[in-house]
Amino acid sequence: MLEKIIEHGNNFLWSYLLIALLVGLGVFFTIRTKFAQITNIKEMFRLMKESPSTSDGKKRVSSFGAFCISAASRIGTGNLAGVAIAITLGGPGAIFWMWVVAIFGSVLSFIESTLAQVYKVKDKNGFKGGPAYYMEKALGQRWLGITFAILITFCFGLTFNSVQANTISAAFEEAFGFNSAVIGVVLAVVVGFVIFGGVKRIAKVSQVVVPVMAGFYLLLAAYVVIFNIGEVPAVFQLIVSSAFGLEQAIGGGIGAAIMNGVKRGLFSNEAGMGSAPVAAATADVSHPAKQGFIQTLGVFVDTLLICSATAFIILLAGTPDEGLSGIQITQAALSSHVGSWATYFVAFAILLFCFSSIIGNYYYGESNLEYIKENKSVIFLFRLAVLGMVIYGSVESLATVWDLADLFMALMALVNLVALALIGKVALAVLKDYLKQKKEGKDPVFYSNNIEGLKHTECWEKEEVKRKNA
Repeated sequence: MLEKIIEHGNNFLWSYLLIALLVGLGVFFTIRTKFAQITNIKEMFRLMKESPSTSDGKKRVSSFGAFCISAASRIGTGNLAGVAIAITLGGPGAIFWMWVVAIFGSVLSFIESTLAQVYKVKDKNGFKGGPAYYMEKALGQRWLGITFAILITFCFGLTFNSVQANTISAAFEEAFGFNSAVIGVVLAVVVGFVIFGGVKRIAKVSQVVVPVMAGFYLLLAAYVVIFNIGEVPAVFQLIVSSAFGLEQAIGGGIGAAIMNGVKRGLFSNEAGMGSAPVAAATADVSHPAKQGFIQTLGVFVDTLLICSATAFIILLAGTPDEGLSGIQITQAALSSHVGSWATYFVAFAILLFCFSSIIGNYYYGESNLEYIKENKSVIFLFRLAVLGMVIYGSVESLATVWDLADLFMALMALVNLVALALIGKVALAVLKDYLKQKKEGKDPVFYSNNIEGLKHTECWEKEEVKRKNA
């Protein structure tokens, strides 16, 4: 019964609402920003090197630091297993639509992350914010913020973490033949140590190791592409022809390619979903648009680099074994290129990727629970639920955990996209202010009075305005 409800919910949301809204808003904001996600790529890389804007001696989160927080959540299952699932269910053409989502969705990441900066608030560790905050402050609708906070808590803290655990168990079962239930229990114990504050070093180590592992994975993918360079044009042709081909149109394959490309692209890069803004709000920058650009770059790195790397590894390997699914397809494909050791490498890589994602996902859930109300008992129960979903995801079927994740992802993205449609004009005004200052040769600095009528932005008021309002 539950599976039928999930299936019907996904069909309705993805077929009739979400894809149209996601792509439609992406195109709309791309035009309104004059393709800012393309024309400012050089600026994005420059901003990665900036230090926190304040010099009060307190340890603040830099632009690069906020980028790493969001990347820890982004880079994981979607890049290695999600791509394989997209190709299995939607054919090679799904990769084309994944690229489309990245290009047009990246501007949504700019809009939502800029808004998160504009409406962020101070806390004991620096800053916090996200969609729940800009829904309350810009729209004056706290109930909508609470709705989003509940959805992101269920989506990231529970369902997405079950997907991460499912991928880890599948990878280790393929590589070592380990029992899924045992993997789930061990993983839950380690995650428990981290989220209950006992072994915080594990999380810190993963934040260092994950970028190194991602870099090594990209090098392996580059080797595979170079070694098979003669076949690369044919793979490109296959991807494009499968996305638009007559055969696919007759068989209904175009719809499957679009839906699976958009689903897996959104799961991986999170553009417009409302999760990355939670990380973006923590950054200490002199202008909100700076973090908007940083998170835009994160979408490109995630999808156009890492997801594409996986796609080429799989497609250059030929038709996968019918008995394999998800991450196991990626393992088998890479092994066919570089040897059987790749199966073990992918298992450990996905362990690190997914573990860092579980910790990042947990942070998104906890911070949004605190938005609703700070309650230690609720946080304690949430932590237990996270551990329960890690175990559940390890032993449940691949289809069930991914379908459940798709449902909550769709609901969460739908609420956030509606908010972006209503208040995106604020981010457009902030972008205009940033580009104006850049044109004047300045390092842009933002104050709320730069934009007429902007309210509830206490982190961006000039000191004299703060004193007046005090």
